[in-house]
Amino acid sequence: MKNRMIVISLFAGLLVLLVAGGYTLLKGGSNTPAIGSPAPDFTLNSQDRQPVTLSALRGQWVVLYFYPKDFTSGCTVEAHNFQRDLSEYQKRNAVVLGVSVQDEATHKRFCAKEGLNFKLLADRENEVSKAYGSLINLGIARLSSRHTFLIDSDGVIRNIWLDVNVRKHSEEILRALDEFQMTKGAKP
Repeated sequence: MKNRMIVISLFAGLLVLLVAGGYTLLKGGSNTPAIGSPAPDFTLNSQDRQPVTLSALRGQWVVLYFYPKDFTSGCTVEAHNFQRDLSEYQKRNAVVLGVSVQDEATHKRFCAKEGLNFKLLADRENEVSKAYGSLINLGIARLSSRHTFLIDSDGVIRNIWLDVNVRKHSEEILRALDEFQMTKGAKP
């Protein structure tokens, strides 16, 4: 009886560890760059097959958002809200860049179908998603986690969102942009 209780206790503990580890795996974020650190530079092709280099955007704020997959409900809602608020980002000297592991052609179809006018970047080699701690490895497939990085005009990470509500996220980022840009020394 005592041995059975020990086995059950060990099994329960292992189950808790597996659930917690699975949650972390699905959410990603274990190796994200730190707030206040330089944003890892990259060059990726956009939906129009043109390269976009993060460091070339210095002088502007960058909303770098990672998302799992084009044409899915959550990703579509999130993209629509960024598109809806695009003029507000432009007023704040900010550019929106979406990143997923899908290819340029898929991004192009998604942008055309959903009326998106900002850049979606193809991280086909998973390197950028990995550098930002935003890669989910499902064994047979890899996806980008739903994470967002707010990068200032000097290329420094100012905020990170690892738990995103797609319906409210764009407004949340706009509020954060306003707060950062109003602080002394922040460059709009």
